[in-house]
Amino acid sequence: MRDTVKEPPQGCAAPILTVRGLGFVAEGQTLLRGIDLEIARGRRTLIMGANGAGKSLLLRLLHGLLPPCSGAVLWHGERPARRAQAMVFQRPVMLRRSVIANLRFALRVQGLGWRAREARAREALETAHLTDKARQPARLLSGGEQQRLAVARALVCDPEVLFLDEPTSSLDPASTQMIETLVNAAHARGVTVVMVTHDRGQARRMGDAVIFLHAGRVAEAGPRDQVLDAPRSEAAQAWMAGRLYTCMDV
Repeated sequence: MRDTVKEPPQGCAAPILTVRGLGFVAEGQTLLRGIDLEIARGRRTLIMGANGAGKSLLLRLLHGLLPPCSGAVLWHGERPARRAQAMVFQRPVMLRRSVIANLRFALRVQGLGWRAREARAREALETAHLTDKARQPARLLSGGEQQRLAVARALVCDPEVLFLDEPTSSLDPASTQMIETLVNAAHARGVTVVMVTHDRGQARRMGDAVIFLHAGRVAEAGPRDQVLDAPRSEAAQAWMAGRLYTCMDV
């Protein structure tokens, strides 16, 4: 990751992603309906909600991995530009090659020459504390190391937006802290972060805004402290209090 500083986060940042009327249907079942959102540039937006609320699906639609069945996701008012985005999944996907070769591959896809690829890859290894693992097969890393590599690989190409789908859900506290440090450092450089999490503590540490999904719809969205401490929707109130809240109407 380079030291290039993008435009710093603003208090009232313009949206980098705009979602209008987003819907998704699979096998006759409506999974998302009527999603209207604005993702502010340079902010950290956390997506929360119960299992099955549609969080991971929404993230994939935002990133363009799936086409919506209705509505649209606009990037600076236009169709999404995938090359300006990166995504880290809950289970890291490692290429069958060495740790440093995983980084080189991502940079080669971006069209960088050999010298630039080598310099950027080694810098990313150092940032992720994986320099001593450079020649090791990536698939032999521990779970926490693989996820650090996945984050480093996503960031090495300097995306404008980083999507993360519960990147620390299966990690121990030390590994979680290292992932959070990498993500927050990227945010400090101006990267917009959109992340799914179940962890309210993590949301407090890493969120500027929270989107709460329930039954395929946005039940609540707003500043972190408002949604976490004084939610207005019944679904968010119940979830924050640890109570079961059901709604059959999607």
